[in-house]
Amino acid sequence: MYSVKISEEAELDLEEAYFWYEQQVKQLGSEFIRVVDKSLATIQKNPLACPFIYRNIHRKLLPRFPYMLLYFIDDNVIFVFACFHVKRDPKQWKRRL
Repeated sequence: MYSVKISEEAELDLEEAYFWYEQQVKQLGSEFIRVVDKSLATIQKNPLACPFIYRNIHRKLLPRFPYMLLYFIDDNVIFVFACFHVKRDPKQWKRRL
């Protein structure tokens, strides 16, 4: 079984998206977090199912929301280093590597 570690930057990404969605519609931010949690559970069960998008970086698209989780695997640890809007410039997340 893999363990999941979320970077501080990814936590900030999630927090920012949560608050933005909460401002749009009450409880939508909570729904966003539920989708993230479910996606993280899916990644944890089968981290190799998500495609590579750059070197050893995998991408998990979130259902219902235009975001993606970016992660890499080291031994039995899944490191989530970003939660980015799919329309953002990829150079931004590549700077985190």
